[in-house]
Amino acid sequence: MALDRISLVIPPVGPWREQVGWYRWAEDVGYDVVYTYDHLTHVTAPGQWLGEAFTTLTAASAATERIGLGTLVASAVLRTPVVLARVAMTVQDITGGRLVLGLGMGSPTCALADHGRRDEIGEMSARFADVLHGYLAVLGGATDWEGRTISFHGLETTAMPEGTQAPELMIAAHGPRALALAAAHADSWNTYGGPGSTALEAEEFWSLLHAQMSRFTDECVAAGRDPRSVRRSLLLGFGRVRPTTSVDEYVAAAERAAELGFDELVVYGPESSAGMGSDPGVHERAIARLR
Repeated sequence: MALDRISLVIPPVGPWREQVGWYRWAEDVGYDVVYTYDHLTHVTAPGQWLGEAFTTLTAASAATERIGLGTLVASAVLRTPVVLARVAMTVQDITGGRLVLGLGMGSPTCALADHGRRDEIGEMSARFADVLHGYLAVLGGATDWEGRTISFHGLETTAMPEGTQAPELMIAAHGPRALALAAAHADSWNTYGGPGSTALEAEEFWSLLHAQMSRFTDECVAAGRDPRSVRRSLLLGFGRVRPTTSVDEYVAAAERAAELGFDELVVYGPESSAGMGSDPGVHERAIARLR
């Protein structure tokens, strides 16, 4: 099996006392990383409590010992470079180096909820690039930095706690500009197929992923990086490919992902608020077959 990680998404929906058991279960079952959302509002959670991502991961670190903990993904419409670096390095420190910092462009609905305006995609893309480059500048020790849409000045504190390394940087990317960013800077690249992919039938969806993988490989070469040096992560379950419906479907999806060149498969947890509810036993038996 070419996959080197099999991971889980647990949306931060509902009180922590209801979420915490699933983090422990994921570790016991043998998942490698548990990811959570970074949203202020979400169409899959109307009228429900939606917790904050980094606080949730900090709590999860106290309830687990081994499993990686990540954002899928931190939202560039909500985060600024210094704040992102500060919360990421705090969680990395508290978790003993278990953070996977997923970063993505973010959602227009979260922009609307945060600052009362639905940002245009071009504006969000420019901000995404700035948040990424600014975050890297902070970790590099910059005290002043200027981007197109964001800047920071007079930063007097250190980039990270002594003895703590930067977390794995995962960039979610689907279009040409974001794929180029991921190819140039990411430790890991994640895709779910991108907007519109959730309506595709299975074979169309896998063909889209094949094309994305080819484009990402080309972008890595253009950036002077070995494509195999970047972990390639696939999130499944939000569209018509639902791997957790049965053990056979799960294993088949994992094998298909590996054949395309993905290194990590991410699925939704048994009680996902996004409508991907599944039998915990399917996860347990599938993980046992794939290990």
